[in-house]
Amino acid sequence: MPTYDSIFNAFLTILVTIDPPGLAPLFLAVTRGMNRDERNQVSIRSSLIAFGVLALFAVAGATILSLFGITLPAFRVAGGFLLFFIAFEMIFEKRQDRKEKTADVAITRDMVHNIAAFPLAIPLISGPGAISATVLLSGSFQGPLGKAALVGIIAVCLALTYMVFLLAERVDRFLGETGRSILTRLLGVLLAALAVQFVADGVKAMVTG
Repeated sequence: MPTYDSIFNAFLTILVTIDPPGLAPLFLAVTRGMNRDERNQVSIRSSLIAFGVLALFAVAGATILSLFGITLPAFRVAGGFLLFFIAFEMIFEKRQDRKEKTADVAITRDMVHNIAAFPLAIPLISGPGAISATVLLSGSFQGPLGKAALVGIIAVCLALTYMVFLLAERVDRFLGETGRSILTRLLGVLLAALAVQFVADGVKAMVTG
């Protein structure tokens, strides 16, 4: 049975890698020209698609890794480095620039027909960082109850993301440029610490194994 600390750490890790506040202005950018009802439909669909992707890796992450002959400790170390790189980008404001470029490409190629699936659900919400974090966490949430708890955590994080999308205009206006910058850097520092912990746990598991 997962402990309170493990549940809280998993929630924090997934929420930080998804970064709902950072997605708010991008959601407005890729849905420009849409009315409120259309934006609501896009936000619901993108959240559901992202939930499906992350839930799949939460339940079958270890199986997917075994198909490629990758051990969980090795993936934990690699994922930790990836999460640390994302944290580095967040602290030095590189991640937002990359996300905005991804959003711009999507508008020119797909326009707004499948905007919920790409780029919102993939790769902005359930991107490499969120998928890596989910697979890493799945190793700590064993058994049916553990998997159910992890899927529940993902559902809560995506429900919060959906709420941020609904309130995107107000959130963006409330945070402002300074607020977004401060929040992104703070979350980046927390993610960096969690990434280091992932690497340490992975190295320890490989050495003892």
